[in-house]
Amino acid sequence: MRILTITRTSLCLVLAISAGACQAPAEKPQPADLILRGGTIYTVSASQPHAESVAVIGDKIVFVGSNKDAEPLIGPETSVVELEGRLVLPGLFDAHLHPVRGALKNLYQCNFPFTATPAEVREAVRLCVEDMPESEWITGGQWDSGFFERFAIDSPREFLDAVSGGKAVLLSDDSGHNAWANSKALQLAGVDRDTPDPTGGKIERDDDGVPNGVLIETAPKLVWPFATKYTDEQYLAAAVEFSSIANAYGITGAKAAGIFEQEIAAFYEADQQGKLNVHVATSIRTPYGHRTEPLDYELIEGIRDRYASTHVHTNFVKIFLDGVPTPARTAAMLEPYLPDDEHGADFTGGDLHVGIDTLTHDLIELDGRGFTVKLHTAGDRSVRVALDAIAATRQANGASGLRHELAHAGYIDPADIPRFADLEAVADLSPVIWHPSPIINSVISALGEDRALRYWPVRDLIDADAPILAGSDWPSAVPNANPWVGIEAFVSRKDPREQTPGALWPEQAITLAEAVEIYTIGGARALRIDDRTGSIETGKLADLIILDRNIFEIPIEDVGSTQVYRTYFEGQLVYEQE
Repeated sequence: MRILTITRTSLCLVLAISAGACQAPAEKPQPADLILRGGTIYTVSASQPHAESVAVIGDKIVFVGSNKDAEPLIGPETSVVELEGRLVLPGLFDAHLHPVRGALKNLYQCNFPFTATPAEVREAVRLCVEDMPESEWITGGQWDSGFFERFAIDSPREFLDAVSGGKAVLLSDDSGHNAWANSKALQLAGVDRDTPDPTGGKIERDDDGVPNGVLIETAPKLVWPFATKYTDEQYLAAAVEFSSIANAYGITGAKAAGIFEQEIAAFYEADQQGKLNVHVATSIRTPYGHRTEPLDYELIEGIRDRYASTHVHTNFVKIFLDGVPTPARTAAMLEPYLPDDEHGADFTGGDLHVGIDTLTHDLIELDGRGFTVKLHTAGDRSVRVALDAIAATRQANGASGLRHELAHAGYIDPADIPRFADLEAVADLSPVIWHPSPIINSVISALGEDRALRYWPVRDLIDADAPILAGSDWPSAVPNANPWVGIEAFVSRKDPREQTPGALWPEQAITLAEAVEIYTIGGARALRIDDRTGSIETGKLADLIILDRNIFEIPIEDVGSTQVYRTYFEGQLVYEQE
């Protein structure tokens, strides 16, 4: 428009000389549908970090600048929001969580906090049995990873039997990798003294060999298939519920980490019905547990193609390499866990679920087919193997532009940190749990304090130019998907909920600006939509949030209490604080 105006003006000057006079027609801008003005717009864009106003037409941002320059965009139908000094950010991204599972848990399951004592667990289960008279199964949780180390319970199975009222009870732990079952649940699943331990897992047993109810790593797979199945309507309700939960926290983008086809179908249906107000990437779940055969790539492609839609992004896959570094001792470590009677002095977590040869074959094939792969790598040995497989993939396929992710890469050998940048491998971190907490205490009990407290080397990764993303892992290990406690913990390395004192490796703290960038444009890159969202720039989608406080002007200890005043998704108001 500027070039066009100059041309017309020049033409008028020529005509004025020969014909007397000429006036260039005025170019009136199209009025905006929405203007946010009078606040601090933190854009997460290096070219224009701050502004006073942002204007939207349809689903796109058309202006970022001063209040004065926004005035011409105000028309009779423009909705003008006076920010009154409030802070505006791009919508946040949770790049690692289990959204449908979390919403199903909220809607339909028996829940208690991670801090629950045996008495509190007993009472919670008793009330759930009473409140669900028609249900054969009671599922939910979550007990903390060190529960049975902290509390002496002779028979976990019989403990639940006493309050189950004849129903089957199956409860997850805080990691989501282990389960606790009563006698009825084990009976319905056919798990008894003669059932062998599955590869990569363990059935804990009484002295007489009868399963005691605690199922480790792959062993819960023996029981979960027999638990209550959810209907398509319930899955849809959970997808819509997650969208509402996300918007209330200021989340406009999420990556589901290991998601089943029924869950993907629910997001697809919610999107078709216009009820999905969040960008969702679906990391298609592959078989969990020990595997030597390559994946079924055509099956994975079929799921991708069947459910891809405007807001459901399906070019993603999840592969599990190991478990967790808790007392279950299923994360693959380079050095042994602390000695104990069961594992001895040289135990490093057992074999990987997927060995290097099979993993490399899978990565080369999936990378070639356009999939970004999220790899569960909780131990430093699994991190190294994953980086080796990515290196082989780069050698085979060249630079595909696909940034494969190492999820839960909290333990990384210092020699492997530079490899993340070299290989464009992304460290997928969970700042919500990298502060002192019950789950960290359980890790200490397995690894020892010296090793356990050198967890999540995020400062070292950033200084080495490693790509980073962040997620809550909800409902594992955390009570909700609140991203603000994660942002605070990035900076403080302390418990934002102030339930556990101390700091976890405070030397690895990062700045607030770095944390916000990871949760915005970093998350958008993880979903492969950073050209359309993740920062406040003209031409991008109007995914915007207004906060109740300026997080850059308050003590970091107050950031975790941030409330969202409004959330806009593609220019539409999808959440407003009551």
